[in-house]
Amino acid sequence: MRARLALWSAGITVELREVKLANKPAEMLEISPKGTVPVLQNPDGTLLEQSEDIMRWALGRNDPEGWLEGDNRSLIERNDGPFKHHLDRYKYATRYQDDEGHGEVDHRNKGYETLQDLDARLSGQPQLCGPTRTIADMAIFPFIRQFANTDRAWFDTLELPHLQRWLAGHLESDIFKAIIRKFAPWNPGDEAIIFGSEQTS
Repeated sequence: MRARLALWSAGITVELREVKLANKPAEMLEISPKGTVPVLQNPDGTLLEQSEDIMRWALGRNDPEGWLEGDNRSLIERNDGPFKHHLDRYKYATRYQDDEGHGEVDHRNKGYETLQDLDARLSGQPQLCGPTRTIADMAIFPFIRQFANTDRAWFDTLELPHLQRWLAGHLESDIFKAIIRKFAPWNPGDEAIIFGSEQTS
């Protein structure tokens, strides 16, 4: 999702191939044996296999909103490291049974600690790094969305007014509504789907 956000903002069009991870196409595994998404293959064959790398690649070519001006690598690293660790074990609790001796609630509570820190950060400013959205906001909010949607009724009861306002704003944004549309999983021979703010078919 966050790779799509950056590509859309940068105005870069790509041929999109939606992948169902339970049925990975052989063509994908041939170019990226690690088998995770997203993967961006350039015309010269070079690969980007991490969503943050794709974001930085796209914004390095065109950054009309100045997302890179509000870069905060430590915030993103905390999100992609400790927070995602606990998010995965909260969201997919059945996959991580007996993991580290902690249960679903333990990981949920650890994730909540990060949410409290973000809420405090947002208490004095609209976005994580100031008045406007930046790469930090766009790299982090998709994961906060996942955490919230794991048990939305519980999340909505939390005393996180600033974070909840921030999340709601991103979910209602035009760019999120543009990139969140679903596509059918790709199969060899399918008509190409051109994805980007200039053209999406």
